[in-house]
Amino acid sequence: MSTHEHVEKKHPTIGCCGIDCGLCPRYYTNGPSRCPGCGGAGFDAVHPPCGILSCCLNKRGLEVCSQCPDYPCEKYNDKQKVEKDSFVTHKRILENHKVIQEQGFDSFISNQEKCIELLQDMLQNHDSGRNKSYFCLAAALLSVENLESAIMEAQSTVDLKTRNKILRARLQEHAESEGVNLTLDKPK
Repeated sequence: MSTHEHVEKKHPTIGCCGIDCGLCPRYYTNGPSRCPGCGGAGFDAVHPPCGILSCCLNKRGLEVCSQCPDYPCEKYNDKQKVEKDSFVTHKRILENHKVIQEQGFDSFISNQEKCIELLQDMLQNHDSGRNKSYFCLAAALLSVENLESAIMEAQSTVDLKTRNKILRARLQEHAESEGVNLTLDKPK
């Protein structure tokens, strides 16, 4: 296969590197800066070439690196750099790979699809126009059970502003109980 030949991934919502692309604000952006997810249709037009994607998908025909017998390779040696990355969807890449290895890719995708569905609910039914990044962060970092619980409690209110306020408060409570930081920290 030529290194210039574009291959689309079957599951662009999970990056070869483990990024939760389907839970990223750019995945839900309208317009030319919208990201189609890792290896999705039009990926090459909005992203610079990616060595991880090239190795994983184009050379090895895999969806994610953790399916490779050589994982973790030198690309994952700097664990501290990976964990301190300011890009929210990077925060769980090592954990995502661990789940894929322990529970299987299909189980991971099934859980991620639930998170995507819950995120879409939050964006469509609870977003007052300024919460996309916050909801994406919550969907990427909180458990499905806590996301469902927060949405269920918020949806009982008719007006959007109140629904939004309740949902944000419940998400924050769940984040604290899970030891998760839902603030968008600026890199230092």
